[in-house]
Amino acid sequence: MRFLIPLVLAFSALAGMASAGMAAPDDRATAIFAGGCFWCMEPPFDKTEGVISTTSGYIGGTLDNPTYEQVSAGGTGHAEAVKIVYDPSKVRYDELLYLFWRNVDPLRKDAQFCDTGHQYRSAIFYLDDEQKKLAEESKQELEKSGRFSQPVVTEIAKAGPFYPAEKYHQDYYLKNPNRYAFYRWNCGRDQRLEQLWGDEAGEH
Repeated sequence: MRFLIPLVLAFSALAGMASAGMAAPDDRATAIFAGGCFWCMEPPFDKTEGVISTTSGYIGGTLDNPTYEQVSAGGTGHAEAVKIVYDPSKVRYDELLYLFWRNVDPLRKDAQFCDTGHQYRSAIFYLDDEQKKLAEESKQELEKSGRFSQPVVTEIAKAGPFYPAEKYHQDYYLKNPNRYAFYRWNCGRDQRLEQLWGDEAGEH
């Protein structure tokens, strides 16, 4: 009987998670994208059905536990990025890729909109071979589409350590909606996305 109790508790915990609308850990997957300012990359994914959470952070550099000041100054190699935890039974990785492309300017190297520097590059950081394959296919499809006359320079790289950004950066668009809206407008993000993607642009 004593061996059955932990099993009963475990199944009860899983049932509780399901009744609360939470996915069990085995039902979760992760994607990591960089598209310039990480504040602006959270909203489109947060609004996507099947996305469980988004976390702003830093990836792709050489310094352990970098701070915002270090990354934004350049030189650490990191990119501002967003880590997306999602339920693959509700949203597929290729659908997240579609959304990613339409929220970035894939034609600008080491810059996004008003932000310039390697830390603001657009990039897909893959976590396994399947993600790498799908990312490369999506980039090739975009290149062959004839949509752009300039080369697509978005980086596709293997994910290394991801470091969550400071707490005040998380959900910035929700905590500071007026400042966020002004920054986004002043940076020309939506205007440029509309030029690039038309009706497909932005937070869809």
